[in-house]
Amino acid sequence: MYRGQTVGVVIPAYNEEPFVRETILTVPAFVDRIYVIDDASTDDTWAEIRRAVELDRHADTEASRARRSDEFDQRVVAIQHDENRGVGGAIKTGYLRARDDGVAATAVMGGDGQMDPDVLGRLFDPIVDGEADYVKGNRLAGRRDHGDMPGFRFVGNAVLGALTKVASGYWSTGDPQTGYTAISHRALHEADIEGMYEFYGYCNDLLVKLNVARLRVVDLPIPIVYGDEESHIRYHTYIPRVSWMLLRNFLWRIRLNYVAYDFHPLVVAYAVGAGALGVSLLGGVATVAGGTSSLVGGLLSTAVFVLGVLALLAAMAMDMAANDHLDEVILPDRGTPTGEQTRPERATYTRAPSSNGHRPVGGSDTGIESDGGTQVEGGSVEE
Repeated sequence: MYRGQTVGVVIPAYNEEPFVRETILTVPAFVDRIYVIDDASTDDTWAEIRRAVELDRHADTEASRARRSDEFDQRVVAIQHDENRGVGGAIKTGYLRARDDGVAATAVMGGDGQMDPDVLGRLFDPIVDGEADYVKGNRLAGRRDHGDMPGFRFVGNAVLGALTKVASGYWSTGDPQTGYTAISHRALHEADIEGMYEFYGYCNDLLVKLNVARLRVVDLPIPIVYGDEESHIRYHTYIPRVSWMLLRNFLWRIRLNYVAYDFHPLVVAYAVGAGALGVSLLGGVATVAGGTSSLVGGLLSTAVFVLGVLALLAAMAMDMAANDHLDEVILPDRGTPTGEQTRPERATYTRAPSSNGHRPVGGSDTGIESDGGTQVEGGSVEE
């Protein structure tokens, strides 16, 4: 248990044979449940998971058991998908199991060992304190941390970060691509977890679902760790695919939050802005295609373009104000690199004030088979 609350960790793994066993064995002793999901790997990931289950069971001393809840007989639950569903699908499987088990807070750690297990307590703190429903790591919280991320990743994160702010309504959060997160039991019930995007981009999709459920998000600085692991992301297809998903999610969020439940004027501002930009673009194309250089036509297109930009900015400002109380940023201590921070028994942080000065307010062990998959629990196998 962590500070009197049951906590769990979901570890999705796809072809992580060299790393997954060590990742499982480095999870802190205070974690009550570890859900390891093999997403139909083609290497020996499943065998390594089973070895880790046995090692964890034999290393389960009386002292380590004393730190955990007595609700669960065994700590590690291993689940194998029959077919590859994507990292989001693997995390969904773990989330649903944690929800069924009644775990108070559930974190996600990649099976590739990139995520520092010493950060887990800091991720759980805002949830245990009732200050957040979802805590996400931010690898780019400090300027000195930017240099540790490869250039192509930094540019991709910047583009998708801006799009995710618009789509999700969480304007203060950054680095939406990080998978090191923690979610509350309440959020697992109130957000549309069953409808989670199952591929890379699940973290962006989940932020939109959390906003529709009006749940609170906290951004937490975490260190960047890059080793010998191989990324499965192909950015030339990933960025367009996720961008299209974010557009659909944005329209879904606007419809539910600002039309279906209660009409908000920002809908008009967004419509005017998008329409004006479209008209301006068509006007510019018509002018060029016609071979004319009409001063009047050019001025009109420019005026309509400026009107569209101003309308979109006004809509974004209204959206930001409407969601300001739902997100908060924890800043790294000044003068201390993010990667050098340590976690005391109860971590203390510097919190960034919101734009309007408001602060957020506090807020039976059953088996599972996913897609006919195999489950290992405490070393026993169920087919």
